[in-house]
Amino acid sequence: MKRRRLLTLAAAFACAPDLTRADTWSGQALGAEVSVTLHGPREMTQKALADVPRLLVNFEEAFSLFRPTSDLSRLNMMGRLRGPNALMRTLMTRADEAHRLSGGLFDPTIQPLWEALAKGRDTAPARAALGWDRVRFSNRMIELQSGQALTFNGIAQGFATDVMRLLLRKHGAETALVNIGEQAAMGGPFTLGLEDPTHGHLGTRELRDRAIATSSPDATRLGDRAHILGPHGETPLWSTVSIEAPSATMADALSTAAVFMDRPALDRLKVAAGLHRITLVDPDGNLQTV
Repeated sequence: MKRRRLLTLAAAFACAPDLTRADTWSGQALGAEVSVTLHGPREMTQKALADVPRLLVNFEEAFSLFRPTSDLSRLNMMGRLRGPNALMRTLMTRADEAHRLSGGLFDPTIQPLWEALAKGRDTAPARAALGWDRVRFSNRMIELQSGQALTFNGIAQGFATDVMRLLLRKHGAETALVNIGEQAAMGGPFTLGLEDPTHGHLGTRELRDRAIATSSPDATRLGDRAHILGPHGETPLWSTVSIEAPSATMADALSTAAVFMDRPALDRLKVAAGLHRITLVDPDGNLQTV
């Protein structure tokens, strides 16, 4: 499930013509290019954007697989994490929800399998350790089973996007576009381009007061495989899946799982998860909407 996404859905946006003042913070976090564009009085935008780096550091310290001291790295190394902080507790709960909604296709315990494939090792031990339903967590403790490790690369960017929106609202912001690998709009409308790594530009999507997340299995290859891995050997059915939803967290996680779902399953997912729209690109480049 570790993956690269189309980080900006073609990167372009156009805001409503009456919004004449915009300030942007840009940088990197959680393996993604980050930008936060905020409209409003300069004093408010400057104060709000000054808080962005601190929040992103909090997410890196919680969920980065590349920081040996992050909460996630320590959990994977020790097999347990005592006293998980509020960010970790909340994300564990949201991951559990995504696992349930996707019928198990969203599964953060895929990390050992991804590593085994990336390093050319025997995958049997990693496959034997799979299973989010075997992870135990509470407010006091997170415990993994022997051989397990987690990755939140299919959900953490969306979660960070949602928390960033909360931060901006606390500063009084009403109109903003947040991009932390997944995008979320406050106000709007914002027009974003939709692209597929194989078939190129395919159209636009207008975003207002909701989030959008995109998964493209072939955006990066893992040897001869798509880099989005099905927990039970599932093969991606779609070249790109883009999900629009109130929550960037759920859009992120469910777009990862949705690459393995057929149309009837996607119809059910849209209703069960309260999604706004699912955009599909099939292997031949044909565009479909659920």
